[in-house]
Amino acid sequence: MSFGIPSGAKYILQTLAGAGYEAYLVGGCVRDLLRGASPHDWDICTSARPEESKACFAGRRVLETGMRHGSITVPVDGRSYEITTYRAEGPYSDSRRPDYVRFVSSLEADLARRDFTMNAIAMGLDSGLQDPFNGRKDIENGVIRCVGQPDRRFREDGLRIMRALRFAAVLGFEIEAQTARAIHESRATLGRVAAERINAELRGLLAGQHVGDILRQYPDVLCQFWPPLTPPAAPGQDNPRPCRDEWEHTVQAVNAAPPCVELRLALLLHDIGKSACKPADKSEIGRLHGRPDAQLADQMLRALKFDHKTRERVAALIECYDERLPPQGPAIRRLLSRLGAERFFQLLEVRRADILARACGHTDIRLMELDEIKRIAEEAVAQGQCLTLRDLAVNGRDVIAAGVAPGPAVGRVLKGLLEQVLNGDAPNEREALLELIARAQPPFENSSGSGKSAVWAR
Repeated sequence: MSFGIPSGAKYILQTLAGAGYEAYLVGGCVRDLLRGASPHDWDICTSARPEESKACFAGRRVLETGMRHGSITVPVDGRSYEITTYRAEGPYSDSRRPDYVRFVSSLEADLARRDFTMNAIAMGLDSGLQDPFNGRKDIENGVIRCVGQPDRRFREDGLRIMRALRFAAVLGFEIEAQTARAIHESRATLGRVAAERINAELRGLLAGQHVGDILRQYPDVLCQFWPPLTPPAAPGQDNPRPCRDEWEHTVQAVNAAPPCVELRLALLLHDIGKSACKPADKSEIGRLHGRPDAQLADQMLRALKFDHKTRERVAALIECYDERLPPQGPAIRRLLSRLGAERFFQLLEVRRADILARACGHTDIRLMELDEIKRIAEEAVAQGQCLTLRDLAVNGRDVIAAGVAPGPAVGRVLKGLLEQVLNGDAPNEREALLELIARAQPPFENSSGSGKSAVWAR
């Protein structure tokens, strides 16, 4: 089996070997090569001590990225290669980093400290594999298995729990039974993991093609850092005929959505406020009022250090999740105006996933209605229809010229005009809008701010 190893990696391996040291590709790049995938990073392990590795590349640029822990980085042909000395690790007092590392001369001792067997394989230039933990067999069988004792691996670094779930969601591998049991039993170690690190793994997990399987099997892990996500033990909403329990609906909806983190976060969190609310009366079964989903979602995303843009978009999608949207131009234009085109079409994807997850009948009708809404919206965008204040055929200067005193009243007039255009009550034509302003009664607001025109009061 031939492997496409870049020339830079070959150069580093040859240079170290030429100086009398062992050198191997190791970790994720080997895993990906064995899977027939293109590696993103190329890591190299060697018997050379860090100062010896550095001396091998005298005359080249060498970055001392982690000399104390045995690592240097050598850029070659625009790509960076990390070179790390064989090492063993001391105890992990903080469940994140080893208290100390010691350099060793044995490749197998170095591979024994790694997380999963599929990441504990080394490859030499002759493509010969050093695989003491049968990682290649696990890759071929699609299995994620800890090196050594799973509970020890997870006590060392709780993030390995999330890494296992992310690998399973992305690769579609099964988590071996002992490793899976240790994940459930060791999940509390996530409490000692930095939020930013969990964030990065969660993003990868949610983008995975097999995310539904992981959410279904490991909800307790996600609830460890997001307690409000706790799946109910029984169907909710006091609905006598629920189609499927709430958590299974959430799982199906997330899995049905495109692999966009914002969409899948919105679907994962869209029902978290249900337990805080009850139907107003029996006639409202199936609809909940005053649900704090968006606020709770924002708090949860903040706790994991999600960026402002992601939090804002997810909250907006959740807020509009249940909003009634008939397949009619005015309603569609109003929501397009409020959300913007990109977020509007994201909302349609969220609703499509929700419909597919319900599987309660009338699915085809609902999907056809959603397709019609999308068609009308796409037509509005393609035709450049007026959707924002910026699209109006008049601006603030025109409103002031028509007799409205500068100040907040100008904005209210423009918003009133936009509302009439969105509703189809007025064309977006300069003369028509100026005439509408001129006909507005009672008179425009004066400089003191009293009075209100019908144009913006509708």
